[in-house]
Amino acid sequence: MRTQITRQRLMATTIITGAAMLAFAAPAMAQSQEPAADEVAEIVVTGSRIPQANLVTTSPVTQVTGEDIDVQGVTRVEDLITQLPQAFASQNSTVSNGASGTATVSLRNLGSSRTLVLIDGRRMGYGSPNDDAADLNQIPGQLVERVEVLTGGASAVYGSDAIAGVVNFIMKKDFEGIQIDAQYGFYQHNNDYDGVGNLRSVITARGTTNPSQFKLPDDNVSDGESREVTLTMGVKTPDGKGSLLAYAGYRNNNEVLQAHRDYSACTIANPSAAAPANFTCGGSGTSFPGQFTDFATYAYTVNSSRQFVPYSSTLNAYNYGPINYYQRPDERYTLGAFGRYEVNEHAEVFTQLMFSDYSSVAQIAPSGSFFNTSTINCDNPLMSAQQSGLIGCSAADIAAGNSVPLYIGRRNVEGGGRQDSLNYESYRAVIGVRGMITEGWNYDVAAQFSRVRLSRTYLNDFSVSRLARALDVVSVGGVPTCRSVVDGTDPNCVPYDVFTSGGVTQDALNYLQIPLVQTGETTQQVVTAAVTGDLTQYGIQSPWAASGVKVAFGAEYRRDYLGSTTDAAFASGDGAGQGGPTIGITGSADVTDVFAEVQFPLADDQPWAYSASIDAAYRHSEYKSISTDTYKFGADYAPVADLRLRASYSRAVRAPNVLELFAAQGFGLFDIDSGDPCGAAIGTAFRATLAQCTATGVPTAQYGSSALNSPAGQYNQITGGNPNLGAEESDTITLGFVATPSFLPRFNISVDWFDIQVDGLISSVGAANTLDLCYRDNDAAACGRINRGPTGSLWVGDGYVENLAINIGGLKTSGIDVNAGYNVDLEDWGVMGMGQLGFAFVGTWLSSLESDTGTGTASAVSDCVGYYGSAQCGIPNPEWRHRARVTWQSPWSVNVSGTWRYYSEVDYGSSLTGPVSGRLDSTLDAMNYFDLSADWQVTDTVSARVGVNNIFDTDPPLSVAAGTGGNGNTYPQLYDALGRYAFFSVTANF
Repeated sequence: MRTQITRQRLMATTIITGAAMLAFAAPAMAQSQEPAADEVAEIVVTGSRIPQANLVTTSPVTQVTGEDIDVQGVTRVEDLITQLPQAFASQNSTVSNGASGTATVSLRNLGSSRTLVLIDGRRMGYGSPNDDAADLNQIPGQLVERVEVLTGGASAVYGSDAIAGVVNFIMKKDFEGIQIDAQYGFYQHNNDYDGVGNLRSVITARGTTNPSQFKLPDDNVSDGESREVTLTMGVKTPDGKGSLLAYAGYRNNNEVLQAHRDYSACTIANPSAAAPANFTCGGSGTSFPGQFTDFATYAYTVNSSRQFVPYSSTLNAYNYGPINYYQRPDERYTLGAFGRYEVNEHAEVFTQLMFSDYSSVAQIAPSGSFFNTSTINCDNPLMSAQQSGLIGCSAADIAAGNSVPLYIGRRNVEGGGRQDSLNYESYRAVIGVRGMITEGWNYDVAAQFSRVRLSRTYLNDFSVSRLARALDVVSVGGVPTCRSVVDGTDPNCVPYDVFTSGGVTQDALNYLQIPLVQTGETTQQVVTAAVTGDLTQYGIQSPWAASGVKVAFGAEYRRDYLGSTTDAAFASGDGAGQGGPTIGITGSADVTDVFAEVQFPLADDQPWAYSASIDAAYRHSEYKSISTDTYKFGADYAPVADLRLRASYSRAVRAPNVLELFAAQGFGLFDIDSGDPCGAAIGTAFRATLAQCTATGVPTAQYGSSALNSPAGQYNQITGGNPNLGAEESDTITLGFVATPSFLPRFNISVDWFDIQVDGLISSVGAANTLDLCYRDNDAAACGRINRGPTGSLWVGDGYVENLAINIGGLKTSGIDVNAGYNVDLEDWGVMGMGQLGFAFVGTWLSSLESDTGTGTASAVSDCVGYYGSAQCGIPNPEWRHRARVTWQSPWSVNVSGTWRYYSEVDYGSSLTGPVSGRLDSTLDAMNYFDLSADWQVTDTVSARVGVNNIFDTDPPLSVAAGTGGNGNTYPQLYDALGRYAFFSVTANF
């Protein structure tokens, strides 16, 4: 028994501290203390199907507890998960341009598609017909008992997708009584930005020439209010063999506009030569009241007298940032029940039923005419004589009604921002039976079904076809009339008068603005049968071990279906502000697996080994067109009770999913803040040669032209699926130790090195990478994917970069995770009657984060550790991240916790360029955030919590490169972008 108890103290740190206990509320503190002998129990651990006393696992697992959710005051579970150093946000509430409406997580920044999300060890399905990753919005935060995050490949245990690791949500199940949780929170920010770029003075200066678009927000703002209420009810059967837990919840979060933060009140751009220390307020050439140009000889805007005046990108570019949502509003209803009943020792039936209804709106800048039309008829009565003359219309042209080149870029400011209204109804049901077959043998058979239904309506967008008709205007008895009304092709057409300020009518808006509609659903069906056995009773064990070999084996069938339907406007690309068509998709993928695991204890309580064991797992998967094999080997060795060494190797596989296989090809946008390589030079950015550019379709006269550079830094690409994709493969190696020194009771530390390499990556080369490969490396295949329009542009008209899904080279990441915890009674430090202190620390040092396009050229392989913003690196990748927390558990039923979150500095660039100097945003400084919270046990049945996150209201670092990969001139997926967050919550039990 001594061995069993002490080994439990040692091995429990694998998860409880060898993985990152983030909060030290009282229950969390108690977890790290040595359990009593009668508390030894079989516990299912993430990463294995074999029940294990002592929480033994040879792969590092990080744990977040339900108390963390309370201490941090989050209403969205993804906000807590992505504060782990191992996790990066993908889709979340701060994404507006390109939002799917889901909340996803990307472990090790390897992509959300490579992170498998489980609920009680059973996988979640696709979160959306538009996103193959699981949607964390479906998970009610107050029902989460703990979250376990497993590093590295786990496909041998859980199947496809577990390339970067597993996030396993363990839900509360055994509960008696009634509990009500209520929380209210809000953001508060003082607008006093004093970082690089002198942005406040720049906005003030721009406001003197364009006050409607450039103005500073109030000095003190409060917004983004959040409310959540959860009701939990639980009962147990009189015989104690069964239990039922039911819950219902409501959550509502208000929007935050970028206009309400001074550092996002204008869309920043690179400094001018005249003021190199200042950001400029950039914007879009699709401006207000408009830009009228042929992209060669002239560019005009209009005044209130129906006159053209010179257009200046410095003065007239549209400030599209302020109307964007920094935080999307959302509303969610949840409902569900967890139940179990032990019929006898051979059969316990169980079920999980979960429902959520989630709605959100993503708002970005207004739609309009994005240079969608290329000519204008000279006899258009909406133009004055001055205007028609300036664009080259002669008297003969006017008389004949000839057309001349004219591109119009004008924002639909009158109609308001584009709003993508997204609604998801999600259902998930699990039913199964488990029990003992015979002594030492158990079974678990379960079936699960999940469905997500999407209802999407995109509002306030312009119809391209209607826009063309509304600008093709002739005079009928002196009345401007659409030509389509005259010839009867569209009797409803209303002229769109953009040739003078204030000329747009509500009737014109009613005609031009159209809703775009998408509906769809995903389903997942899984049937799993597993058997576990303890071979000790057969004498199959090491002579030096206290227990024998344990095994698990079984089979699984899974079918994933995804389908969506879009209306004619979406499917044809008729939405002017869409960047291209959104085309429906239908497809499914089936797989049948067989799997097995073995755990072999080698030694217990021997002179040469306090404990030692090895384990292995294997899975074979059969898809329609491919078959895969995955496996894992692990070992742990404790030479003494205070120290445990562990190591694992795993081969994981991810088969292409339905979206990657069957997604229709369509237009989208990508970011380059340094401009088109064939356009006018921006700062010290790389520029291609004339020969290179003309070879890819740039007219000689346009080489070096500013017309090739998108003012918004956004360019066209074609993306889509590929039915010929193969599976990804990854190899993960972890080495580490867990120490619980007896000379320092209640202290523990774990250090684990990880190395993950993915080959045959299912991805695309990347549109920006393609430009680099062509113009820097003269890669012919890359140049062949660049398709320029007649003017050579990649952002106006039909120019684009082809960026389809393929199996490319791969990804690689490595680093070290450090986790530590320490609990101390203050009496041990000579402070009597003042309670206890708890310390917790979790940090990650990132050693490498490499991507390989597989082209074999000089620019093919790049490392992004400590970099951000370039074509290769995107969001910041700090070399070091950590969270540290100290909690004082007072003797007066009050606990106070302080948290320090740290992200090291990052440089613009990649390993290909090194840190790029000469930019205001060359380096994003290291960021420190401090949070403070307290909880008070008011009575035996009522507790209250209050807290403030980012108590010093630290401003985020700003970058021109943020683009659509970030939001509001920064990266709110990583940094606190909205200011300090205050919250108050109450829990009452009855």
